[in-house]
Amino acid sequence: MTESDLPVVNLTPGRWGDPAHEVELPAAALEALKHLGVRRPPAPVEPAAPSAPDDVVVKLLVELLGSEQVKTDLETRWGHTRGYSTPDLLRHRAGDTTDMPAAVVYPGSHDEVQALLTTCSEHRVAVVPYAGGTSVVGGLAAQGTAFVAVDLRRLDRLVEIDEVSRTATIEAGVRGTAAEALLAERGYTLGHFPQSYEGASIGGYAATRSSGQSSAGYGRFDQMVVGLTLATPRGTIELGNAPMSAAGPDLRQLVLGSEGSLGIITSVVLRIRPRPAERSFEGWRFASFDQGLTAIRRLAQDGPLPTVLRLSDEAETAINLADPDVLGGGSGGVLAIVGFEGTRTSVRHAEVAEVLAAAGGESLGEGPGETWRQGRYRAPYLRDPLLDEGALVETLETAGFWSALPALKAGVTEAFVNELSGQGTPPIVLCHVSHVYETGASIYFTVISAQTDDPVAQWRQAKTAASQAIAAAGGTITHHHAVGTDHRDAYAAEIGPLAIETLQAVKRVLDPNGILSPGILIPPTP
Repeated sequence: MTESDLPVVNLTPGRWGDPAHEVELPAAALEALKHLGVRRPPAPVEPAAPSAPDDVVVKLLVELLGSEQVKTDLETRWGHTRGYSTPDLLRHRAGDTTDMPAAVVYPGSHDEVQALLTTCSEHRVAVVPYAGGTSVVGGLAAQGTAFVAVDLRRLDRLVEIDEVSRTATIEAGVRGTAAEALLAERGYTLGHFPQSYEGASIGGYAATRSSGQSSAGYGRFDQMVVGLTLATPRGTIELGNAPMSAAGPDLRQLVLGSEGSLGIITSVVLRIRPRPAERSFEGWRFASFDQGLTAIRRLAQDGPLPTVLRLSDEAETAINLADPDVLGGGSGGVLAIVGFEGTRTSVRHAEVAEVLAAAGGESLGEGPGETWRQGRYRAPYLRDPLLDEGALVETLETAGFWSALPALKAGVTEAFVNELSGQGTPPIVLCHVSHVYETGASIYFTVISAQTDDPVAQWRQAKTAASQAIAAAGGTITHHHAVGTDHRDAYAAEIGPLAIETLQAVKRVLDPNGILSPGILIPPTP
């Protein structure tokens, strides 16, 4: 099965993914949780009915979009409350209706989005765009005010394919799986496959600068965007008359990653490529993470680059690949995954193998690679049963230059271990490299421990310590998860007060009444 064969999944509120694909923890995992001191948490709580939305606001929305496209019932509002970070899921289980939208609206075109923003600005009604709902950084809740969730699912068209230029115009509400299936009908692919692929949307990819697992071969999503249309309270902006231009700063880059704070992206023009004729994935063993890091750096800097290049550290390798035969009779080490797509993959495969072998790598064949490929979209499903048992499990990612990565990894790991051990819940900390560049790479952490009586505060303290370690080591607060509300203060510290003032000034021009995603990404002007 390829990504274009996967269906669109309507995510279950409060649990990840397709409810038909829930997984059970293996016995070995349950036994390991006992050693962490995990105990079952209280049963989930049903949400209490919150206060009714303002009748004047509802009437205004109905006049704009019609009664069928305005929902104020508890089930719909609850289903649009927050995203899928572990704190989000824990608060969902606790029945916490904070951050619930006052209403959910479903515009069906760019013009309806534009009219909605213009009218909401006139009446000081806050709005937050919502498509796949897969945010893990608090990117779906306005801070300090009632708001309307703007669900973009009706903006669901593949508008045009330009086969000469190899571009496709796709509306923002199209889910990633649907986009891939639509393009596959014409023999094309985006090649963008983040782990949120089952639920995320085209607009969400653009608004958060998403990065897919095949980024070594296809690039990040922001590198695929050649044009876009943005609705703002003051009007429409269309960008991308040509693939590249020297006509001033590239304003596409201002919109990409803006997380709904400057406007709502309604469509994007994307670079597309022919579907690969061949695909293969292989595992390589290295004696240590440092040795593997040197090997993948050589590929990133000097080539040839495979389509997928990923390296797990010792702890992640041991947990995710428990079969000792996979890693050479139980001799330890770390696992790298290399994947190839396109044409002449056998030639590139041989060239990459030569580099990896020269760096001390040992080929493990296609078994580990295929295991990883087939299981990567199932991995997020493990979090819910872990939470059910009382484990705290969450992720954090960052990026840095190659020279800084060892200290960055060590500092973040130490921060998690010290902070969570200090709370009486010593953790397991796993790490991998998942995206590489000539000058550096991203590193991604998974943390597992027992929950305290207040796991949301527990994680907040641990993440604060890890975020401070990231800043101290010269990393960025996020590589592909985005900023949202969770990373906003760290982001402000990272880029400095003058840069924040610049963003605030742009927001004042496009959103003078501050209705767009209040508190998300950009700190409010004092």
